[in-house]
Amino acid sequence: MELKNVKYYSGDIAPFAGLKDNSVQDFEMLYDNSAIESTFVVFTPVAYPIPNQWKLVHQIDMFQMVYESKQLPAGDDLDFRNLDKSHVEEMLALVKLTEPGPFRSRTIEFGNYTGVMNSDALVAMAGHRFSPTPYVEISAVCTHPNHLGKGYAFGLIREQIKRIVEKSETPFLHVRNDNDGAVKLYQKLGFHIRSEMIAYVIQKVVK
Repeated sequence: MELKNVKYYSGDIAPFAGLKDNSVQDFEMLYDNSAIESTFVVFTPVAYPIPNQWKLVHQIDMFQMVYESKQLPAGDDLDFRNLDKSHVEEMLALVKLTEPGPFRSRTIEFGNYTGVMNSDALVAMAGHRFSPTPYVEISAVCTHPNHLGKGYAFGLIREQIKRIVEKSETPFLHVRNDNDGAVKLYQKLGFHIRSEMIAYVIQKVVK
C-alpha cells in the first residue's frame, strides 16, 4: 500500500514497510492505515526507539552489501531452473527449513527466481526482491542442509548478478552480520559491505 510517507506490501507478498523519515508521524500513519495486529519489518542504518503503539518483536543486525563490478564473477554456469507459481509450495517448504528471510505465497511476483532441482525436488534457490532503481536486491538465497557444499548458492547468486548487470543495474543484498559463512561467500563473489543495517520486526499493539 502507498501513502504520503509510508509504503508497505500486501501481506501475502512481503511483510516489509518503508517509512520516509522513520518519524513518530510516519509510524502513526502506518498504524492508522494497516490491519489490526499487523506485523512489519522496517530497515534503518541507525538505531531509533520504536513508538509505543508498536511492539518490537525482534531486532536483526545486518550488513548491506553491494556488487559494483560490471563483470560477471568467474565460475561455471549452473544447471538451474526458472521457478514459477507451480513451485511456490516447494519454495515455501525450503524457506521454512532454512530461514533465509521472509517469503510468502506471492513473493515470487518479485521475479527472477531460479532454483536447483535434485530428483525433481527443489534443493536451492535465489531471486530478486527490492528494486530501488538502479539497484536490485538478491534475496531468498537458501540451500537444503543435505545439499550444502555443492556450490549451488554461488552459482545461483552468480546467475542473479548476471541478470541484474545485463540490465545495467547494480546488485545488492542483506545478510545477518553474524553469518560469517554467507558474508565470506558474498565477498568471494565480489560484494563488499556498504553499510550496517538494522531490521526491526514490529507488531501493531491493539488499543
